[in-house]
Amino acid sequence: MSISITDRAINRLKSVASSEGVNTETSVLRVAVKPGGCSGLTYDLGWDTTVLDSDVVTMIGEIRIVVDPRSDVYIDGTELDFTDGLEGQGFHFQNPQAARTCACGESFGL
Repeated sequence: MSISITDRAINRLKSVASSEGVNTETSVLRVAVKPGGCSGLTYDLGWDTTVLDSDVVTMIGEIRIVVDPRSDVYIDGTELDFTDGLEGQGFHFQNPQAARTCACGESFGL
């Protein structure tokens, strides 16, 4: 897996985990790409307690990241960041493979 996560995103993930009562020692952050959105593909980000044998697993700053093999192909080289400025608060994926994105930035296409 080749995904990077900025320090801002790691800090926010820790904060969210704490506020939601998620134990990061027993839970993982699952990153996935699913069909949807106006550009064809969307990112899915959430806590999970199940890790499949086929999942790609890596540790980034105390957070265990899990990606299914199909999604791993789409996120190769992607950076996950968190912003809270004037352009909106939230997690943002910067994917060098994305050939197009929708106006709201919620979906992408290759």
